[in-house]
Amino acid sequence: MRKSTVAAAAALPLVLAGALVLVTGCGSGSSDKPELSVSGAYMPRPAMQDMAAAYFTVKNEGGKADQLTKVTTPLSRDVTLHTTEGSRMKHAERLDVPANGDLSLSHGGTHLMLGKLEHRPAVGEKVEFTLHFATSAPVKIQVPVESASYRPGD
Repeated sequence: MRKSTVAAAAALPLVLAGALVLVTGCGSGSSDKPELSVSGAYMPRPAMQDMAAAYFTVKNEGGKADQLTKVTTPLSRDVTLHTTEGSRMKHAERLDVPANGDLSLSHGGTHLMLGKLEHRPAVGEKVEFTLHFATSAPVKIQVPVESASYRPGD
């Protein structure tokens, strides 16, 4: 047997092992589609009879980004997405949910605004929301109404 043939035969298991790591490494912990979940949802009790805000986090454990395009709720037919730049609110048509990342809606930042409320919800009430995305199926969540001073982690 020639030295080059022996060397090639000896290297073959290493090449195959490297290929196996490459193939299995591509799919570990990530898929080629969004994998969405929602947590930390709350709505402070509205100060006004006809306007409210809501907050939550959309986690995407998938390897593809998505976008929150619309939110609906029986509490209001007027739900809009907003970002905050400095001290100024700005209407957003859609909000990015990055691959392997989060979209965080929080007090003083990105949030939902609800206008023309059907009623002023009380502390302890749960309000149903449906989150609509560009590519993922809609997600229904129950959002608890908290005191106006509530802040997560306080």
